[in-house]
Amino acid sequence: MERNDKSPLSFDEKRRQKAENFHLNIVEDTGAENKEPEEINSYSGQDVKKQIERESMKNEKKRIRQQKREKKKRNRHNRRMFRLMWIVSVALVGTMIATYLVTGMNDLLAINRPDDTEVSVKIPADPTLDQVTDILLKNGVIKESGYFKIFARITKSDHDFTEGTYQLRKNMDYQAILTNLEGMSSRTDTVEVTIIEGMSVVEIADTLVNGGALNEKDKQTFLDYCASDKFDNDFDFLKAIKNGGDRYYKLEGYLYPDKYEFYHNDSPISICYKFLNNFERRLYTKQAFEGYEKLYSVHKMLEKTGTTYTLDQILNVASIVQAEAADKEDMYYVASIVYNRLANGDELGVAYLGLDSTKYYPYRSAEVLPESAGKNYKSRYDTYSLKGLPPGPICNPGNDAIKAALQPASTEYLFFCHDKDGQAYYASTIEQHEANLESIK
Repeated sequence: MERNDKSPLSFDEKRRQKAENFHLNIVEDTGAENKEPEEINSYSGQDVKKQIERESMKNEKKRIRQQKREKKKRNRHNRRMFRLMWIVSVALVGTMIATYLVTGMNDLLAINRPDDTEVSVKIPADPTLDQVTDILLKNGVIKESGYFKIFARITKSDHDFTEGTYQLRKNMDYQAILTNLEGMSSRTDTVEVTIIEGMSVVEIADTLVNGGALNEKDKQTFLDYCASDKFDNDFDFLKAIKNGGDRYYKLEGYLYPDKYEFYHNDSPISICYKFLNNFERRLYTKQAFEGYEKLYSVHKMLEKTGTTYTLDQILNVASIVQAEAADKEDMYYVASIVYNRLANGDELGVAYLGLDSTKYYPYRSAEVLPESAGKNYKSRYDTYSLKGLPPGPICNPGNDAIKAALQPASTEYLFFCHDKDGQAYYASTIEQHEANLESIK
């Protein structure tokens, strides 16, 4: 039977209808579930990854921008701090420089050192600027060591210091201090040395060392100066010497015997100048002796020889007289014999002076010859084999010997000898001389 659509459904029909509807919903729901995973999987793959990357890049850019802002902020802060520190530093440095300059200038001019107390300052051998500065600082002569060093270098005085003990005042300015240290006018460490008539250059060098005037290490330098032409331009009597190259020591004969005051461990060149200045003062620019003309102008004809003698030759004869004569009186006779042989030796059979004092020059005798000279030492001054005078003086003669050389005794003697007590014997012939020698044995 056909059912009327409008008639109410029976209970069984309603239950059946619900069951069918329920089945259909399940099928539809299942289809929907099968489609949704496909859409979710597609979105969580490529799209989600890109989205994450975009977010990461965005965050990174944001972080970088933030860092840049912070960096700029720090830079602005640092620049402000740098400017502040720069200003402070410049101010401090300026203040320090100004203070240094003011205190330095005050010390340079001795404004802040009013004390005029004298102090004794001892400068060591071969001193450096640092050593000298420390010594001056410790003794209160200066207060600003750095400023003193700068001043010494600027004035080129940093290498001109000499060993010695100096008397300085605490209120001296820098220039006065350097002048005193360089000029040695304030040195107090002096020694007195007496040079005896007849000493040779070598013996004088030893005397200077023993007396404290010359350092042992400077001895050879002193001897080298005595053998050189270094002083020729300062002294005419040395420039007049024409055979300097033939001599052992050019200054031999010109180191005038006298009492000298030297500085302790004085410089060799200063010692030489002191000797030569004294020779010039005593024998060259003044009356040498009472009743005699100036020694420099002695070019006169000696009566017995008929020969013109120069100053150097007079000193040469005087050195022989000094070395050979027994006493002052004997000097005049020895001088006479030397001149007689020089003038008439060839004719009288005595062409050579034959003087023992010349045999080992520049040494006194064979006993004092250095090992370096050797056993067969032969002096260029040996008058047993050399005619005439030796190349130069053999020692440094004193006043008496020079006087005897200037005005010898008037004799015809050609020979002389002395006994053990210094008694002199003279002879005009070889026979007389041999008899004298026999008598003094």
